[in-house]
Amino acid sequence: MFFSISLYIALAVFALGLIYKVSTWFRYKLGREAGAIPTSIRVTSAVKGIVSTLFSAKILVLLKAFFLDGLLQWKVLQQDFLRWFTHICIYVGFMLLLLMHALEKQIGANLFSDYSSTVNPFMFLRDFFGLMVIVGIGLGIYRRVAMKLPRLQINAMDRYTIIILAIIMLSGILLEGTKIVSYSRFQDMVDDYGDPDNREEVKALESYWVKYFSVVSPNEKSAFDPDTLAMGKEVHEMSCMGCHSRPQSAFLGYTTAKIISPVALALERANIPDLLWYIHFLACFAGLAFLPFSKMFHVFTGPLSLMTNAVMERGKSDPANIATRQIMELDACTHCCTCTLNCSAGVWYEHFSNTNILPSEKLITVKSLASGKALNEQELRDLSEGVYLCTSCNRCTVLCPVGINLQDLWTNVREVILQRGYPEMLSLSQLSFYRGLIRENGVSDDYQRPLKMAREAIVERCDLMKNQQEPLSMKKIDKDLKNSLKLSDQANTFMACFSCETCTTVCPVVANYDNPKEALGLLPHQIMHSCGLGMKDLALGSNMLWDCVTCYQCQEYCPQGVAVTDILYELKNESVKFAKQPKQ
Repeated sequence: MFFSISLYIALAVFALGLIYKVSTWFRYKLGREAGAIPTSIRVTSAVKGIVSTLFSAKILVLLKAFFLDGLLQWKVLQQDFLRWFTHICIYVGFMLLLLMHALEKQIGANLFSDYSSTVNPFMFLRDFFGLMVIVGIGLGIYRRVAMKLPRLQINAMDRYTIIILAIIMLSGILLEGTKIVSYSRFQDMVDDYGDPDNREEVKALESYWVKYFSVVSPNEKSAFDPDTLAMGKEVHEMSCMGCHSRPQSAFLGYTTAKIISPVALALERANIPDLLWYIHFLACFAGLAFLPFSKMFHVFTGPLSLMTNAVMERGKSDPANIATRQIMELDACTHCCTCTLNCSAGVWYEHFSNTNILPSEKLITVKSLASGKALNEQELRDLSEGVYLCTSCNRCTVLCPVGINLQDLWTNVREVILQRGYPEMLSLSQLSFYRGLIRENGVSDDYQRPLKMAREAIVERCDLMKNQQEPLSMKKIDKDLKNSLKLSDQANTFMACFSCETCTTVCPVVANYDNPKEALGLLPHQIMHSCGLGMKDLALGSNMLWDCVTCYQCQEYCPQGVAVTDILYELKNESVKFAKQPKQ
């Protein structure tokens, strides 16, 4: 009764969780394009897309993605054999245990007419599949803890997955071991299937099972009469042989039984087998109920992500389905950290204590953003820095084993944050180059607004730039600016400038304006002079820093060898740091 109620509760929670998760794919939004599409349209488009794909030649593409990339994990095998072997051990072993053991009445008994969990080959296979999962768990722990891969992160969900799997497997092996040595289970078997009134046969069978089936009996010890064993064998072959193989085939359980046999009777008196039974099944039910809310949900969403990405393409597929797919992909992440280990911007994490720089950790914050959760200013700042430090190399998307289009995801997140009115300084730098390339794909209407906000946020901190009509005061000298520029051999060349204006004369940005001083603030030679004077507010507040196209003409033509462009790079970094400092 307890078992049935617990199972129904677990199934109900799993079903409700599954419905909730699938509903979020159509309710959550990420990006301006998705925000304009109502949920009803997304559901309708998804149904149309599924039907049209299933009844077209694309069905072959779906099947290839499902079997090759989803089940066999071909992409992972090409990248890392150890990780592939770990995944196969856990996934294949656990799924076969589920089908042949947990669902034995529904599947095993229907597929095999002579099926019984205590006969071979099924008894051997159960332990073999369990060993696969244990090996996979061990390799997973080894990879995440012992190998010490750079930037590899372990979060609470990783620990939960390993712990729940370990509890299920270890409690199952211990339970099998206690069953093998259990004297009470032997008595129950005799009562159900034997003749308990025939004391001589029962004693002979007990002796036979103690010797050959490892049962620990309080009555029978190791010295047996040959005639008694012969009779026990005869009774066994008539009554038990059809549904009981020798326990040595269950090598995990048998080894456990041999280890605990000295204390087997004490364990039975303490009801330890019953306790193990509750632990094992409750752990299984807890894992099932929590599955839609854990990383193990990728068992379903991983293959689904691979299949949808195989048949969908931005610009050709329905935008409503693109929006739905992107939210679904967030649930497909396995937190394998492949993207993080291969991220070209990952080196920044070694200099900034911001986990959102790492793609696998950034996804966790993106999930909160997509769900509509209100992120505080620091969380927004960290996420914004993470997506803008991305170099758009597309390596994370190419290597993702479940096919998540991470590059599109970061692009959408950038725009979501920028449209919230947060002045992101990195939008002014060369790191925003990719945004400029795709400005015609949905951001062209207000492309300049975030740039203007960021510039205003910087100028707001520069008093001299706000009051350019007033005479310059030499009290605003900042020696720290000179010192910071002297840290670089290239930037240190500003001291050689004598304001000949050659850099300004050859600058194509200056030549683009009729009144360049009004549009740019300070011109290149004036910025160099400001650095020499130590006027930080003037040097950092000029729009020329951000309009520079880095053509290096100023640097090439400078008669003094001043590295003008490199100095502008240094000043950009200084201005961003200056704008983020608390205002005094």
